[in-house]
This record gives sequence, C-alpha cells and structure tokens, in this order.
Amino acid sequence: MGEGSEAGWRVLVVDDEPLARDNVRHLLSRAPDVTALWECESGGDAVDVILREKPDLVFLDVQMPEVDGFDVLREVGPELMPPVIFVTAFDQHAVRAFEANALDYLLKPFSAARFQEALSRARKQREQGRERALLARLSSLLAGYKPAHEPPAETGQYLERIAVKTDGKVLVVPVAELDWCEAEGNYVVLHSGAKSPMLRETLNRVEQWLDPKCFVRVHRSTLVNVSRIKELEPDVDKGWVVILRDGTRLRLSPGRKAAVEAVLRQSF
Repeated sequence: MGEGSEAGWRVLVVDDEPLARDNVRHLLSRAPDVTALWECESGGDAVDVILREKPDLVFLDVQMPEVDGFDVLREVGPELMPPVIFVTAFDQHAVRAFEANALDYLLKPFSAARFQEALSRARKQREQGRERALLARLSSLLAGYKPAHEPPAETGQYLERIAVKTDGKVLVVPVAELDWCEAEGNYVVLHSGAKSPMLRETLNRVEQWLDPKCFVRVHRSTLVNVSRIKELEPDVDKGWVVILRDGTRLRLSPGRKAAVEAVLRQSF
C-alpha cells in the first residue's frame, strides 16, 4: 500500500499470531481508505512503530508474551496513543471491561461483518474528531487494569534473594542490593553494584517476584529499585530520563511517568 493521505487510514496491526495478522490484513485490503499498513508480532515492536510512524488506528491484540496490549498502552501513554480496536480471545464476561470504557473490540474468532462494524465505528470517531473523551477512557481502562502476573501486595511473598547460576556456581543476589534490572533477549541482567549477573528469565517474571513498593517499571525493558532513584530529568527529545544515585541514566517511557512519580511520593 502506498503513502497515506489526510483522508486515508494509516493502520497498524499488532498480534503475535501470524494467521491472526493475515486475517486482519486480508479484511483491511477490502477497505479503499486504508492507504498504509504496518504489522508487528510483539508489543515491544508496536510501541516503536506507534511512536515513530504515528498511525491513525491500531488493531491491538490483548494477550501477547512479554509486552501485552495493556503494556503497549502504558508505554506509549494515553496522550500519544492512536484510537484502538482491541482484538482478544477473552470470553464475553471478561470483555465487558472494554465495553465499559467505550473502546471497540473484536472477539476471536470474529466474522467479516463484525470487523466491518468495528471499522465503521472507527470511521465515525474520526469524523467527529479525536475527542479528549477517548484519552479519558484509555486512562480509565489502564487505571482499572492489573496485569495477571502482578502478585497481590497483601501476600507478603516477595523474594529477598535471587539465585543466579553462573560459571558452574550459584550466585545469591540480595534483592535489597539490586540497583536495576534490564531485559536482554531471553535473559534479565541484574545490576547490583559492580556485579551484573544474567538470569535466564523474563523481566515480567522478575517483576512478579519483587515488592512493587520498592521496584518500579520505568520502561518495558527496565525495572528500577526506587531507593536508587535520584531524580527525573527532562531529555533532549522532550522525553524524560531516570537518573540513579550512581549516575546511571535510564529512559522513562511516557506512559509510565505518572506511576513512577506516584511510587516516589509514597517512598518519602
């Protein structure tokens, strides 16, 4: 498809299942007003495309590994997020959460007629202009959602030590000595002073182990010990940077700034 015009739709399709992306792409091929189309198989790639290309509409799968649909919303932030049509395999009961926030959704498997209905609603929304109400609904949806991997605070079952196998040995890293954690491929780098052992695990899983009052996600690939944060500083590209007490500078995702500030206020 060629370059989009003001009247055309520039659409992003995000789904980790190739067949699901193929289905949406096929249905979009019937829409003459779709002038540009991108596809992403992961939420992380979707964040980059949204911020770089600024599509007019996003078909967003809810359930994806590592960075799910809600993580994408958080990373981009409601102010920069385009209108979204959720694509989900949730049952009808669970899907009421989307209805309550007046965001359209497609329940897998969906028919061509249902797809066209969702696209028609998106067109009407565009004709009326991008209302602030849409941003408010996105914010409301995020505020009411807790990831399934997040343990309840009252359990008190957060780890105090993390064991890492390295060079045939087992290194025990006290959680209190962790400065920050960084996702790197299939591993998580545990930055602890001069040590940076690599744990074969996902960052989502490590986040599940740690007390959310003490550790905060500042980016989809970065988890930080709140006590190590010195300040938040504006960046040259109008974004923000988290500066740690040892001088380490870490990128702060736009959609996570409010949550980081809230955790910092609670820690003082």
